Amino acid sequence: MSDLLTREEYGAIAKGLTLPVNAFIDGSFRPAHSGATFETVNPATGAKLADVAACDAKDVDFAVEKARDAFEDGRWSRLHPAARKDVLIRLCKLLTRNAHELAVMESLDSGKTIYDCETVDIPETIHCLKWHAELIDKIYDQVSPASDDHIAMVLREPVGVVGLVLPWNFPLLMLAWKIGPALAAGCSVVVKPAEETPLTALRLAELAHEAGVPAGVLNIVTGDGPGVGEPLGRHPDVDMVSFTGSTETGRRFLHYSADSNLKEVVLEMGGKNPCVVLDDAENLDSVAAHVVNGAFWNMGENCSASSRLIVHAAVKDDLLARVEAHAREWITGDPLDPQVRVGALVSRAHFDKVCSYLDEVQKGRVVIGGTHSGGAFVDPTVVEISGNDARLAREEIFGPVLSVITVTSTEEAISIANDTPYGLAASVFSANGKRAIRAARAIKAGTVTVNSFGEGDITTPFGGYKHSGFGGRDNGIHAHDQYTQLKTIWIDLSDDSDDQIG
Repeated sequence: MSDLLTREEYGAIAKGLTLPVNAFIDGSFRPAHSGATFETVNPATGAKLADVAACDAKDVDFAVEKARDAFEDGRWSRLHPAARKDVLIRLCKLLTRNAHELAVMESLDSGKTIYDCETVDIPETIHCLKWHAELIDKIYDQVSPASDDHIAMVLREPVGVVGLVLPWNFPLLMLAWKIGPALAAGCSVVVKPAEETPLTALRLAELAHEAGVPAGVLNIVTGDGPGVGEPLGRHPDVDMVSFTGSTETGRRFLHYSADSNLKEVVLEMGGKNPCVVLDDAENLDSVAAHVVNGAFWNMGENCSASSRLIVHAAVKDDLLARVEAHAREWITGDPLDPQVRVGALVSRAHFDKVCSYLDEVQKGRVVIGGTHSGGAFVDPTVVEISGNDARLAREEIFGPVLSVITVTSTEEAISIANDTPYGLAASVFSANGKRAIRAARAIKAGTVTVNSFGEGDITTPFGGYKHSGFGGRDNGIHAHDQYTQLKTIWIDLSDDSDDQIG
């Protein structure tokens, strides 16, 4: 990835973009069967970007049919693993070549800052796809222990046609998290991008076809939940659905599966993630930087955002002073300005939802923020609250709001950290390695970072406990498991004749 450009250069790229507007099915762009469209809007300005195909059940049926044809005739599923790897590596090269264009398109469609798109989303998207591509011909099947009279082979086979339902907060990166292992495994996929952010998924599909992904293997069907998500979840010829999004919507996909063909369902959903700072935490300025990054990165529109700061009273005042100082460095404004760290929330509806919590913020001690800047912008907000029972402590806000809860012991901190129906991510800060590890093991979450905020990297599985999801993990070798079936082939070598060898 090249260096950041200027605001003027990004503006020029934005003006020169040709935005994809039709669904991508069976290797080409197609309007919705009905001819219907919906607007996708730049949340930073409120201006319409494009009219995108509003697909429905007929379009889903067509996409699934073409995905099934592609899977059954083996044009991808039975391609040599090294050949699939080569195609995906070519895709990564095309993505790199078009990185600035993709970053601007992502920023315009989602409100994300160009800084994050250029430094995180696009490079991590490419890295994810390349990592899974390189893994394709390096995952071995197994031969289990057996007697001399048998051979037992344990094989992985692609699960088949997969429905991938994406969130709007990381449109391109979450697409990569899913299609990377799914395509590596040999599956055919039908992707439903969020209706708020369909553009980069369509562009990636076009580049994937150029790279050599066969027609029918990667399909993008644009539209809303009732029109596309539900028909995909209920489709009898879809073998599996992987969903990332809200817990409420994730429940629906379980119902869709139960009401149809009992397809496998993998869910990665919400979080109300604790950041626990113990009384012996050192270098509080560094801790504060991690806290602010965890709370306000991507405008807090992050399922693993550190939205609850659980801090020991002995270090609370010092830490909050440093948190306030770091938060003031996070400039809110024009997402295409590379100096800006907090862009626009993804839509007016989501802006209104986040703003509904600002009244609750005023009931606590506001450290910084608590206001919005008009349009779809909410300023980074830090508020001290009492206990863990308020809405600010219980509900996933999905905005730049950090709730601070004071504790007086490690036991109290862990108890409050676990007092949530969610269990996606957490972080622990302590100078004592043993205390930190014991705390990390005691917190019920899929990923716990020590003395840092993060989600691990491409090598580490990501997913949650409790209402945060189940059924599989994104990232790492474990991500491939959800897109494959295990088959045992049991071979009888016994010989009843007298002419035996050995």
